[in-house]
Formats: sequence, C-alpha cells, structure tokens
Amino acid sequence: MISKKMNEALNKQLNFELYSAYVYLAMAANADSMGLKGFSNWFHVQYQEELFHADRFYAYILEKEGEIELEKIDKPKKEYKDAYDLFEATQLHEREVTKRIYELASLALKEHDHGTHSWLQWFITEQQEEEANVKDIKDKLKLAGSTGQGLFMINTELAARVYVQPTVTTPQP
Repeated sequence: MISKKMNEALNKQLNFELYSAYVYLAMAANADSMGLKGFSNWFHVQYQEELFHADRFYAYILEKEGEIELEKIDKPKKEYKDAYDLFEATQLHEREVTKRIYELASLALKEHDHGTHSWLQWFITEQQEEEANVKDIKDKLKLAGSTGQGLFMINTELAARVYVQPTVTTPQP
C-alpha cells in the first residue's frame, strides 16, 4: 500500500504522462502540416510511448491499492515554426518529465517507500534515453538546417522508427 501523498504524486505523474501523449500527438499533426511525414511518425511513436508510461502508472497505483484520479488534460501548443522548433520544444518537455520523475523518486526515498523507488528506476533510465535521443536529433537538425536535402534525410530516418512496447522487468498486475 502507498501513502496518500505518494498516491497523489503518482496520479499527478499519470496525468502528466497523458498530457505528454497529447503534446506529441499535436506535434505529429504539426509535422504533418509541414509535409514532414517522417517527423510525424517519430512523434506518433512518442505518443504511443507516453500512453504506455501512463498505463504503467495506472497499473502500479492500483497494484499498490491506491486510487486513480484522472484530471482535465490541458490543450497543447499547436503551432511550431519548423522542425528544429518542434525538437527544441520536445527537449524542454522531456527535461520537465525527467524533473518530475526525479521528484517522485526523491519523495519515495523520503517516505521510505523503497518499492516505489525501485519501480521508478525504469523511468529514470527511460528518461536518460529520451533526452539523449532528442539531443541527437537536434544536433542533426543544427547541421542540416530547416530545409533542403539534410532535412529530407532526417525526415526519412525518422520515418523508419516503429513503436516497440518496452520490455518491463518489474511485475505488472
């Protein structure tokens, strides 16, 4: 069983993961409107990953006899000026997710909730990978610019990304 404070914090993250999915779906739509189908694909995969993350939080809260509290999802930003702007916003968003996951891990330690702290380690590793991937794409966009052959090549590369549900080593209900 988790504490009331931990239940509230996990629910807050569950809702933020759902918001993150919404953000990436809006970014996919924006990339589509720019004719960047590969970028749109990349953001659709991000959308699916965020839904998976939300589902993990949902299952964990229930497994620990907590209560689910779904909140209103804010409308995400709709317009981005170019591909680089999309990934600049993505980097800021992923850094916010990382900050929130770290705060959850710190709360778990403060509450001596070692089970939740251990469970959160998967998300900590996931966030390190997310931030590194986004930085890599931003670096490529800096080199290629927002138009031309370089952008075409990055768009083609991002089109090849497919969603593969992560292997989870922690038990799920």
